Amino acid sequence: MKHLTEWASLMAVAAVMPLGANAKGKKAAPAPADTAARNLPNIVFVLTDDLGIGDIGAYGQRTIPTPHIDSLARAGMQFMQHYSGSTVSAPSRAVLLTGKHTGHSGIRGNGERTLADGTVYDYSLPAEEVTVAEILKSKGYTTGITGKWGLGGYPEEGGAGNQGFDYFFGHQAQLDAHHYYPKKLYENGKKIELDGKQYSDELTTQKALEFIDRSAAAGKPFFLEFATTLPHAELILPEEEMKPFEGKFLETPFPGAGYGAQATPRAAFAAMVTRIDNNVGRLIDKLRETGQLENTIFIFSSDNGTHLEGGHDPYYFNSNALFRGTKRDLYEGGIRTPFIVVWPGHVAPGSVSYHVSAFWDFLPTVCDIVGADVPKGVDGISMLPEWTGCGEQPKHDYLYFEFHEEGGKQAVIRDNWKLIRLNAKKLATEPDAVRYELYNLSRDPKELRDVAAEYPGKVVELREIMDRARTQSENPAWNF
Repeated sequence: MKHLTEWASLMAVAAVMPLGANAKGKKAAPAPADTAARNLPNIVFVLTDDLGIGDIGAYGQRTIPTPHIDSLARAGMQFMQHYSGSTVSAPSRAVLLTGKHTGHSGIRGNGERTLADGTVYDYSLPAEEVTVAEILKSKGYTTGITGKWGLGGYPEEGGAGNQGFDYFFGHQAQLDAHHYYPKKLYENGKKIELDGKQYSDELTTQKALEFIDRSAAAGKPFFLEFATTLPHAELILPEEEMKPFEGKFLETPFPGAGYGAQATPRAAFAAMVTRIDNNVGRLIDKLRETGQLENTIFIFSSDNGTHLEGGHDPYYFNSNALFRGTKRDLYEGGIRTPFIVVWPGHVAPGSVSYHVSAFWDFLPTVCDIVGADVPKGVDGISMLPEWTGCGEQPKHDYLYFEFHEEGGKQAVIRDNWKLIRLNAKKLATEPDAVRYELYNLSRDPKELRDVAAEYPGKVVELREIMDRARTQSENPAWNF
C-alpha cells in the first residue's frame, strides 16, 4: 500500500532535528520563527473519541480493517501499556495538553454550564495552565486544532484561542459534538451557522487538511491536533459510507435514547472506524503532497476506552481487546489506549514498547524535542529516550487516576500492581461503603481476580500513594 511504502522509504532518511534538554522551570518567552524553528519537526496528533484499543488491527481487531493505522504501527513504535488521561473526554484532553494527571489538572471531570445567552459550555481550562500549544508557539510553531475541544469556549479563558491555538474549527462544547449533522460549528471565535445537512467530521477533516496546506506554505513548523469526534455516538454516517457494510452483521436496532436511532448499529460503527482509518490516510497524503511527511511526528491515540452508547456493542467487536471495563471504568478497558508514534529517522520502524506511559507524558516529551523548559507542577516524564533509543528512559514511580461520576473512583498503578477505590465520594462520611480492589497486572492483565484480601500490605502502600497523589480542586464537584 502506498502509505506504508512512503513511510518505509523515509525510515532510511536520518533527518537532522535539534533535540533540546529536558529542564524544569518556567515557560520560555515567545520567540519569532527563525531558521532553527523551521528545522524543528511538525507534530500531528490524531485523537479519536471513545475508540477502544481493540478497534485497531495492530492491537487485535479482526472484523474491521484499519490498514492505514496499521501501517503507522509498522512504520513507527506501538505502545502496549499506554494510558489515557482519564476515562472520559474533558479531563483526558486537559491532561494531554497540560502534562498534569487528574490529581492536579485544572479539569478533572466532564461538566457543563449554561451561559446567560443560552450557550452551553464545558468547564473552562484555567488561564494559568500552560498547554503544549503555548509551549510550541513560544518556539515558533503555528498551532491548530480541528474537531472537538470541550474545555471551555470563546471568549472565556477556556477557549482554544486563549490556550495557545492559533486556529480552531469544530465543536466547542462536548454536548454539541454528540451529533454529526449540527446546526453550528465554530471557527476561532465565530459561530458558523449550518443547515443540519453537512457531516461535521468531513468539515473538520477538510479544515485540518487546509491547515497543513497553509502551515507548509508559510515555512514554519506546525502542531495540529486532529480531534475527530469519531466513533463517539451517535452512530451515523453519510449513506454512501454505510453501503459497504450493509447486510454484513446481525443487527439489533437502536431506538434512540439521547442519540439518533440507528437500524444497523454494528454496520454504522464499522463504517465509523473505517472513516477514521481513511482520514489517517488523507492526512498522510497531505503531508506527503506538501513535502512535510519526512519532518513530521505523527501520533495516533484515543481519549479513553470504548463506549456503550448509541447502540454500540463493544463486546461483538472486541473493542476493549478483552480487557475488563469500558468508558467510565478505571479498569484497563476504560483507560488503556492505543498509542502509536512515527518519526522518520528517529523512531525505529516496527518497534514495540512495553514502557508504562500516559497522556501526561506528552507535554514533557514535546519540551524535550523542541528544547523548552518543562512548566512547574507537571506530572509527566519525557518519552523521548524510549522513542529514539537514545539515553536511559526514566520510569514513573506510579500512575494516578480519578473519576467523579458513579460514586467516585480512584486508581493507582505501581510496578504493575493496581489498586482501585470505589465509592470514593463516601470516604469522609461513610468509610465502610468505600471498597478497594487490587490486581496484579503482570499476571492478571484482564483484572479477573481481586487479590486485596491476600495482599493487605500492598493495599495500604497504594492507598497511601492514592491519598497524597492529589490536591484539592477549586471545583467542589471534583473533590472526595
